Amino acid sequence: MINRIVAIQGNHPSKLNPQTDTSIFLANEIQKKNYRIFYYEPRNLSIINTKVIAQGFFIKFNYDKKKFFKILKKQNLELTKCKFILIRQDPPFNLEYISTTYILETIKDKVKIINDPTSIRNISEKLYSAKYQKFMPKTIFTQNIEEIKNFIKINKKVILKPIHGFGGNNIHLLNKFNSKLIKRFIKKHNFIVCQRYLSKVNKGDKRVFIINGKIVGAISRIPKKGSFLTNLSKGGKAISTMLNSHEKKISNKIGNDLKKDNIFFAGIDFIDQKLNGDINVTSPTGLKTLYDLSKINLAKTFWKKLRI
Repeated sequence: MINRIVAIQGNHPSKLNPQTDTSIFLANEIQKKNYRIFYYEPRNLSIINTKVIAQGFFIKFNYDKKKFFKILKKQNLELTKCKFILIRQDPPFNLEYISTTYILETIKDKVKIINDPTSIRNISEKLYSAKYQKFMPKTIFTQNIEEIKNFIKINKKVILKPIHGFGGNNIHLLNKFNSKLIKRFIKKHNFIVCQRYLSKVNKGDKRVFIINGKIVGAISRIPKKGSFLTNLSKGGKAISTMLNSHEKKISNKIGNDLKKDNIFFAGIDFIDQKLNGDINVTSPTGLKTLYDLSKINLAKTFWKKLRI
């Protein structure tokens, strides 16, 4: 008999926002099926005597209580005792992140891991989009200062993003070449993304949810006044939305490619019908927000597609 345990590798629950967090939303749904939730942080993963062990705790989530989680029991757990492991920590894509994928890779033939650790290690959330540039605003991936200078000269107003950034962090909007800022940015982040600024971002972006290669829903996020960042964590406001035929066509193509690359759950973003280049595969979010807007419960879809 397979243990009815779902392990979540993520940031400590005390750092999560239950109003928007997708990990809690997924955990809450599977709890209803009488699965137990075991939670651990990436740094607490080990290989001991050939076994993959996580130091963590069994936990119960409850939206109805002010403190939305209760730690039931701390323990070390051999992760092959789980039916599923969800990799849900925030990026960045650093050596700790990479090391955890190598560790989990050793047991992926014994327990279902979402998303597959080999696949998320091989897919850079921004560089993966390089093959879709015909659907994107003008974009370069570089750390060459002269290429950046020329790109800004041609495109006038550009966005600078770290290739391994997340959550709207460390993003700059430039309308002229700033040598000092850019050199400092490259020194800190190495390769970066330079992208032509799309002014219609003030009307919002569209986050598309893909499960098992299929479009399952979308939300729009409107930046707060004076900002160009749509992330909810940066003050963006979510509203309901629909995809047009162009956005569906692109999303279906990317969804098919992601399924071939063994990615089960992903989020992609559009601004003014253009792909912005962020292919979210590590810790896609927004399912709780979609539910609050529409009562569409994609957590049910998530688990149903996994055939629990």
